[in-house]
Amino acid sequence: MRAPIGHFDRALPAPDALDELTAPVADAVRQWSGNVPADQIVYVDTDPQWADTAVFVEHYGQELLEQSANCVVVAGKRGGETTLAACVVLSTTRVDVNGAVRRQLGARKASFAAMDTATGETGMEYGGITPIGLPADWPVLVDSAVVDLPYVLVGSGRRRGKLLVPGKAFAELPGAVVLEGLGLA
Repeated sequence: MRAPIGHFDRALPAPDALDELTAPVADAVRQWSGNVPADQIVYVDTDPQWADTAVFVEHYGQELLEQSANCVVVAGKRGGETTLAACVVLSTTRVDVNGAVRRQLGARKASFAAMDTATGETGMEYGGITPIGLPADWPVLVDSAVVDLPYVLVGSGRRRGKLLVPGKAFAELPGAVVLEGLGLA
């Protein structure tokens, strides 16, 4: 199969690549429902040595810089309560943690979650966290610019490999809230 974006040696429909995914991501692909069929989510094999964005796009296609998204875990705190959430923004932007995220979570304070928390709660590798397969009770805040793209490159749950996901599929994830201006230039 040829990947819909980028230049990858190996691309498979995600349902055919379950062994390449972490358990929570593989389970989410198995149970996938929505308007976008699961086989339109594509797993591409990538080398972890080229994981940094600048080197990654040089190796796999410069156009990927504008078609990639980052998924970060944030912690919103109010009183003694902490709410974990995921934020998905284009890789050319940064998450508006102190504005849009804090307001959406109703938190007095919001910050990026500690690496141990992010990996422990998601069951995914740091640097490969993806919004597919997150805990069902988490809010998944998605910048509207991500949803508008035909395909978006995101993590696969591991540092090796990525997922190419139709942008509109992000709006259908459990707990998804699409926000204008979540990602800041």
